[in-house]
Amino acid sequence: MDCDRCGREAVMHAAYSGAHLCDDHFRASVEKRVRRRVREDGLLPADASPEDPETWVIGLSGGKDSVVLTHLLAETFGRDPRVELVALSIHEGIEGYRDESLDASRALTAELDLSHEVVSYADELGVRMDDVVEKDPEDMAACAYCGVFRRDLLESYADELDADKLLTGHNLDDEAQTALMNFFEGDLKQMAKHFDASLGPFDRRAETAHFVPRAKPLRDVPEKEVALYAHLADLPAHITECPHASEAYRGEIQELLLGMEEDHPGTRHSIMAGYEELAELAAERYREDDGADLGECDRCGSSTGGRICRKCRLVESIEAV
Repeated sequence: MDCDRCGREAVMHAAYSGAHLCDDHFRASVEKRVRRRVREDGLLPADASPEDPETWVIGLSGGKDSVVLTHLLAETFGRDPRVELVALSIHEGIEGYRDESLDASRALTAELDLSHEVVSYADELGVRMDDVVEKDPEDMAACAYCGVFRRDLLESYADELDADKLLTGHNLDDEAQTALMNFFEGDLKQMAKHFDASLGPFDRRAETAHFVPRAKPLRDVPEKEVALYAHLADLPAHITECPHASEAYRGEIQELLLGMEEDHPGTRHSIMAGYEELAELAAERYREDDGADLGECDRCGSSTGGRICRKCRLVESIEAV
């Protein structure tokens, strides 16, 4: 098929829109959606100035999503004196996996001339994911431990870097999967938190606790389109699944969504459109109570609703084995 806009050979057909696009017009389409999301979420305040620039920390894993996000933000704001971009990578301690993705992250940040910070579970928490998987004191999937640890380090280091925003590479598929999981589980509080954290436009908790506001500029772009963009732009992305990945429930949701999208193009976009409205209503319901009882973790000082935060409880259980 030929490109709808210029007649050149198409590299992509978006069934949800019916568009056939060539290399150049496809990449321009992705870039337009990301920049529109940045504008609509109000990431750059109207009063931002070179005298007091915004610091945006980008969670850079070296995978396709975070690499594309970092590339697009650098292309858009790399020379903007109102914004300072800092890439933050986390080494979980997974032999032969994260080392290669960190190589990709270093290659990208060197090419873009971006500041790049690397932290590790081993140095910061005293644990390595390979060892966590072997011990598994809580009888949980590896992703459950890793998700808690990664979120904590992203937030704590973004705070340490005095970040105004923390940006992550979650794509449309990621967000639609999370939306369905929250809905199927009937978890209204999690819907509310999801809205405030990523759809809000920002995480409201930042006003009362030690949370850096988060944003997800790729959330309008399907996963396959992110991967295609990384390939066409020849970006140094490490596209390999984590050897410990075992989120069985999310995998079921993923397969369900892929099937629905194939039979009914546009399903993911429709889910997110309705979910945002429902999640905003849930956020209004729970905002008054959320964060009211937050205190400091006895062990690490981070914000928590109990004496010990979830991250420190998991670390303690691992250390006890």
